[in-house]
Amino acid sequence: MKFIDLRLPKDIDKSFTVFKEVGQYFPCPWHYHPEYELVLVIKSTGRRMVGDNIGYFKEGDLVFMGSLLPHVWVNDPKFIQGEAGYLAEAIVIHFTDDFLGGSILDIPEMEGFRKFLHLSKRGIGIKDKAREEINTIMVKMPGMNGLQRLSSLLSIFDILSDNVDFDLLASPGFVETMNHKESVRLKKIIEYVMQNFDEDINLSMAASMMNMGVTTFCNFFKDNYRMTFVEYINTVRIGHACKLLFDKDQTIAEVAYECGYNSLANFNRQFKKHKRLNPSEYKRMLVV
Repeated sequence: MKFIDLRLPKDIDKSFTVFKEVGQYFPCPWHYHPEYELVLVIKSTGRRMVGDNIGYFKEGDLVFMGSLLPHVWVNDPKFIQGEAGYLAEAIVIHFTDDFLGGSILDIPEMEGFRKFLHLSKRGIGIKDKAREEINTIMVKMPGMNGLQRLSSLLSIFDILSDNVDFDLLASPGFVETMNHKESVRLKKIIEYVMQNFDEDINLSMAASMMNMGVTTFCNFFKDNYRMTFVEYINTVRIGHACKLLFDKDQTIAEVAYECGYNSLANFNRQFKKHKRLNPSEYKRMLVV
C-alpha cells in the first residue's frame, strides 16, 4: 500500500479551511498532507485507517490528525455501490501550525493546545462530552463568515486543551519522527526500543540506561506515555508488524519473528489485544 502526498488547495483569503464533503462516498485515497485535520462524520458508516489503526466510523465520529499522518475513510459497500439511500457527509477542518502567524502557537495561552498537537502525530479519536461540544460547533462552521469561523476554531482549541477524553490511534512504532522536545533521557530509551524491539528487552537494563531504579523508571515512563514500558514495547512491535503486513509479502510467522516474538501464539494474542483483529483478518482489511 502506497501513501499519497496530497497537496491540499488553499484559498488566498482564508487562513484555514472548513468544508463539507458530500457525495455517494468519501473519495479521498490513502494519503497524508502537512496540514492538521479534524474530521466529523455527519452521515455514513464504514472503516477508517489512521496510521496503522483500523477503526469503524458512524454518525458523530470525530478524529483529529497530526501533520503528515497517513489516513483514509472507506465507506461501507452500500455507499460505494449507491445502495445506501442517502449521501455520505462529513465536515473537515484543515490548518497549519502557523496559520495565524509564525508565533501564535508559542504564546502562553496555547500551552495546553500545544501538548494536544504533540499527541496528534498518532491521531486522536475524541470522545464523550468534548466530542459532543465540538460536533455542535463544527456543524455550524460551513455557514459562518470569516471571523465567526476563526472564533469557533479557537473555541475548539480551547476544548481540546482541557484534558479531554480521547483514544490515541496509530501506534508509536508507526510514527517515524521523534519529538525533538522530549527530554534527553526519555528520548534515549525510546530510541533504544525503536532500534532493538526485535530482541529481548530487559526492564532492569532499560531502567539502568536511565540511571533509575526499576520502580522509579516504571512510574516515570507511565507518567509520560500513559502505558507501562512493557505495553509500549508490545505496541511498537505490533505497529511494526502492521507495516510488514501491508508492505511486504511475508507469512504471519515470519512477521512475528521479525518483530521480536518467538511464540506465534503470543504474537497472535498481542496483535488481537491491540488491534481487535487477528493478523490474518487485519491483512485482509488492508485492501482499500
